[in-house]
Amino acid sequence: MPVSMKKSNINPMPPFFDRYINLVEDIDIFDAFEKYSPQKVYSEVEKLTDLEDKVYAPGKWTVKDILQHIIDNERIMAYRALRFSRNDKTALPGYEEAELAANTVASKRSVTDLLEEFNLLRQTTILLFKNMSDEMILNPGNANNIEISALALGFVIIGHPVHHMNIIRERYFPLL
Repeated sequence: MPVSMKKSNINPMPPFFDRYINLVEDIDIFDAFEKYSPQKVYSEVEKLTDLEDKVYAPGKWTVKDILQHIIDNERIMAYRALRFSRNDKTALPGYEEAELAANTVASKRSVTDLLEEFNLLRQTTILLFKNMSDEMILNPGNANNIEISALALGFVIIGHPVHHMNIIRERYFPLL
């Protein structure tokens, strides 16, 4: 298990991904996984359930679409972290989030079901990171033409749902 790896251990800070990383405090990654757990970030389940199929503007995702996107993104970032931590130097491509979002069954699922999947996924993500040495978690790789370490990807995984919850609070909660 990595010894006290914090956000401040990320060097260099990857462009684009910094928008998610900087939403997380400079604390140990495992403390961050706990502090920003899906249960804590998405604790307002009743409001999310009331909003599940609403959009604030035409063409925008529903809350269920957002949750599915967060799940998909975490899987992709964890896969990248796995590859880079194992010293795989193969450059990995980006992904088309709109294409992934257009090809899900999120609309047929409940918020509760999506949150259950998110919680289970996060548990496996934490286990992945717990089984990386300090050297492994600092290994860099290339994703979407950006150099990024497994550690940075861990903080992206933690900050990305925070980013989307901020949007939900700002743009969706007023619909209630």
